[in-house]
Amino acid sequence: MTDGDVDGNAGLDGLIVPPLSRRGFVMTSLISGFTLAVTPVEAQVVHTDAAGIEAGEVQIPAADGPMPGYRAVPEGPGPFPLVLVVEEIFGVHEYIKDICRRLAKAGYCAVAPELYARQGDLSQMTDPKLIIRDVISKTPDAQWIGDLDATVAWATSAAKGDGARLGVMGWCRGGRAAWLYDAHRRDLKAAVAWYGPLGGDPTDIQPRSAGSVAAALNAPLLGLYGGGDTGIPVASAEAARDAANTAGKRVELVVYPDAPHGFHADYRPSYRKDAAEDGWRRALAFLKANGVG
Repeated sequence: MTDGDVDGNAGLDGLIVPPLSRRGFVMTSLISGFTLAVTPVEAQVVHTDAAGIEAGEVQIPAADGPMPGYRAVPEGPGPFPLVLVVEEIFGVHEYIKDICRRLAKAGYCAVAPELYARQGDLSQMTDPKLIIRDVISKTPDAQWIGDLDATVAWATSAAKGDGARLGVMGWCRGGRAAWLYDAHRRDLKAAVAWYGPLGGDPTDIQPRSAGSVAAALNAPLLGLYGGGDTGIPVASAEAARDAANTAGKRVELVVYPDAPHGFHADYRPSYRKDAAEDGWRRALAFLKANGVG
């Protein structure tokens, strides 16, 4: 891989501000079970077994040490198309791990790095507001972007991932990441953003919003949003789509009229089965149609 594959585009250099912090990792392993910050609705939790796939926790070489993550991949020699799975604010817990297994069952090498491992121990945090204040808002965009790049390098060299068929899929804050990573990574083939926030005030360490990079996307992006999401106005998703398409990029937007934020999260009361299943079918079809498959 050359520097030209991953350099930021014009106007996006503010996202790329190395070197990374040398504070080290607070989390050295992943959450066991579900996040403590949400009481799961056990009756509706989707569980995907590991038959026919290899799945488990991994250590991903990052710039400042090993980063915990989860990988699921089909059995066999590969390489398999590679999908980066980007977590919500709650960490790589059982829901995110299960998503990786679902993707592996569909033929993908799916890897979810714990992108907040330096900023706080999400396995011990119970208050979403404190997670946002003390972890999410203090994680530099340059840091997690570098970690995703490191994940690609590791997955393609040691985990049966095919970097020539690279996609990214993220939920909630990870949906924001899907937009930003799409604007960063020139060899990305496709991105899927599940209800990713599009606005927000810029800071020194988070200088761009997802909406502000819409015209600089490198790969086609599918946005899956809820019409009942009180935190993300549908108008903001439509504006980002229009800005991208006006600039000659391609963003497809699907809005589920009555779905709230988090409608894919089967472990939470926000889960909406019909919207989640339809969105999943669309996401897989979008990846395949755009070279990740």
